[in-house]
Amino acid sequence: MSALVGFDLDRTVVYSAAALMLDGPDEDAPSLVVTEVYQGQPLSFMTRRAERALEALAETAVVVPVTTRTVAQFQRIRLPLPTTGWAVTTNGAVVLHDGVPDESWTATLREEVAATSAPLPEVEHRLATALPEGSVLRTRRAEDVFVYAIVERSELPDSAVEAFAAELAELGWRVSVQGRKLYAVPTPIRKERALAAVADRTGATRTIAAGDSLLDREMLAWADVAIRPAHGELHAVGWTAPNLVVTRAQGVLAGEELVGLAAAAAAEVPARA
Repeated sequence: MSALVGFDLDRTVVYSAAALMLDGPDEDAPSLVVTEVYQGQPLSFMTRRAERALEALAETAVVVPVTTRTVAQFQRIRLPLPTTGWAVTTNGAVVLHDGVPDESWTATLREEVAATSAPLPEVEHRLATALPEGSVLRTRRAEDVFVYAIVERSELPDSAVEAFAAELAELGWRVSVQGRKLYAVPTPIRKERALAAVADRTGATRTIAAGDSLLDREMLAWADVAIRPAHGELHAVGWTAPNLVVTRAQGVLAGEELVGLAAAAAAEVPARA
């Protein structure tokens, strides 16, 4: 296989009930499959057609989930992919091969973060105190490499997010809002760096990437073919690039559409320059 396909997960391939965006009559809704169960309840979904298309794609290309989720959060996801293979979690801080983390990859990144970004406790404190009162419900560390907050969006205006992002940029950190989560991630921890390492190890000659958030931007720019859904942070800011394809659909139907677009792009497999 010479094509590698890197997919962001949440709001790209899998969708919570709140993110489905099924606005038509209920009787016209697509058949859905559960992709994640949390505390005994279904949490994330994809369409049945998307599941079948993703399974077929994995037979002809190296399919790599690339997510900001921690390893534990990623392990709740059930996709129709081989039990052996590659995955990128923790926004690129962890590379998994056959389910086992590459410790040398994470150690090297940690050294770079220590040299270029403010310490995590300082950013954690700012996240808990610098945003408008009532907007941050709770904060969590992600494997001691970045921090995120569960936020009340009605109490968090875009101007406050922009000001906070500018403040953290001076400290070597980036900010992204995805649904009710606000992420603060050290600048060196990026998805495309980890995905590029997987591409090198698998000998990929063509790369396709899909994602919807600001944390996916560099990954999409790096890939030979980039795909984003017609929703999410990147859509809201009108992000574009010469290699970009945007879905026509939104929500879970966009997830189905972009799997098909990725399969078509992977079938071309020209050699990389």
